[in-house]
This record gives sequence, structure tokens and C-alpha cells, in this order.
Amino acid sequence: MEGNQSWVTEFLLVGFQLCRGTEVLLFSIFFLVYVFSLLANGMILGLICMDPRLHSPMYFFLSHLAVIDISYASNNVPKMLANLVNQKRTISFVPCIMQAFLYLAFAATECLILVVMSYDRYVAICHPLHYTVFMSWRVCIVLSITSWACGFILATLHAILLLRLPFCGPQEVNHLFCEILSVLKLACANIWINQVVLFAASVFVLVGPFSFMLVSYARILWAILKIQSGEGRRKAFSTCSSHLCVVGLFFGIAMVVYMVPDSKQREEQEKMLSLFHSLLNPMLNPLIYSLRNVQVKDAFYRALQKRAM
Repeated sequence: MEGNQSWVTEFLLVGFQLCRGTEVLLFSIFFLVYVFSLLANGMILGLICMDPRLHSPMYFFLSHLAVIDISYASNNVPKMLANLVNQKRTISFVPCIMQAFLYLAFAATECLILVVMSYDRYVAICHPLHYTVFMSWRVCIVLSITSWACGFILATLHAILLLRLPFCGPQEVNHLFCEILSVLKLACANIWINQVVLFAASVFVLVGPFSFMLVSYARILWAILKIQSGEGRRKAFSTCSSHLCVVGLFFGIAMVVYMVPDSKQREEQEKMLSLFHSLLNPMLNPLIYSLRNVQVKDAFYRALQKRAM
């Protein structure tokens, strides 16, 4: 039996099995969302770099989130768009593994950066007098480097465990891109170690951080309730509720995909859920975290005035 196995050198991305007209429509929608995500995150990154008023810990972390969202979307979406208009939906083995690696790396890093951002807001609202001590530039740099390092170390571990597996057919990845769970299903060897490590990593970057964020926002909301000004409470509640919605969707979907037992019926649902992480989340983050922010709007208007002069 071993002699009859032919090793896989490329994979076929199944994607959505739809009629041609629907695929063209989806291509147009996904392309517009992707371009908007790049422009919005790029604009925020540019404003934070150019405007001295935005050189604070909060916007420092927002700039990292913008970089992650640009990288995250660019890792998956271009190939996804190409597959919607191209009948040949193959991807070579090495690019496929790289895509899975970067997807995990950017996803894990984003989880940790979101935690750091919630901690920053917690300190700013609940301990304003100690903010400059708790969130010094040295602390901010250490937190950001730690987030990126942990994300890529975890992704490297998953990639190493993935590369040790033999792939000898079938070669059809039932997904929009090389998502690690879909690729693992094609391995012709026992994958229990990969599954255990993936579950443990999910607890580390999803359950733990999400629990910490819930506690942080609960403390923040409690502090907001003590604000005397009704207008101040309304603005604070609006901001926190928006942040919680995005965070809840991001972490909730990730937990469903990586921590709930798999089944045949969930494969198509997981494709739809992955669209949120790859397309909608990079678009929502700049809208929720930055473009609704008064200081970012002011920085944008100042940039327009300078350009007009």
C-alpha cells in the first residue's frame, strides 16, 4: 500500500461551489470590502505616524492592530478572490503551508494585541493617576513585542507539527484558503498531537485573553457608572459596547471553529465564519476602534487642511 501512495505537491481549494454568476457577484463584493479594509487601516496607520497628538499608548497599539489587519487580510483574500474568477484553484504545497502559518500567526497576535488594548483602557479609566507609570513607552514596547513573538512562536509550533505529517491524497482542501484544520484532514497519519496542541493554543490565546478582557471591561463599565456626567457616561458606554461587540464576534467565532468538535455539517458553516476573520473583521476594526474616535477624526481633518494648503 505504501508503494502505491503518491505524495501531494499541490492542493485544490474547493471554496464555495456556486454558479458562475454568483461567484462573480461575490468577487465584486469581497474585492470592495478588501480594498476598503486596506485603505481604512492604511489611513489610520498614516495618521498615527504623522500626527504627534496621536503618539500615545492607545494609538500605538491601534497602529499594531492596523498592521495586523492589513497583513491578515492580504494573506488570504487575494487567493480567495483569484479562485472566484479562476477555474484552476490549485495552490502549491509550500505556499499552502505558509498561508496556514501566517493565518495562525496574525490571528494569535491580534488576540493578544486586543487584550493589551483592553488593559490600556482599563488602566486609563480605572487608574488614571498611575497611567503614565503602568503604560510607559517601555511597557508598551515590551507588551507589543511579546504579543508578536507569542503569535509567531505558536504558529511556528503548529507549522512544524504540520510539516512532519505525510500528505498522500486526497488533495482537495474543503475551504476558501489553507486553513490548518482543513489541511490536517488530508494527512495520511495520526493527527492527535496536532489537535491537542491546537486546542491548548486556543485556550492560551482565546479563552484566557477573552476572560481577562471580560473582567477588564466589567471593571471599566463599573467605573463608567460612577461618572457624574450623563453625556460622559453615554459616550463611554457607546465606545465600550462597540469594542465588546467586535471582540465578542472575533473571539466567539474563533472558539467555535477551533474548540467545538468538528462535524461534516459544519464544514460549509466554517467557510462562512472564516470570511468574518479574513474580510469583515479587518474592515470593522478601523470603523469601531478608530474612525469613530474624535481624536482620529480631528487628525484626519488636520491632514486634509495641510494638503489643501
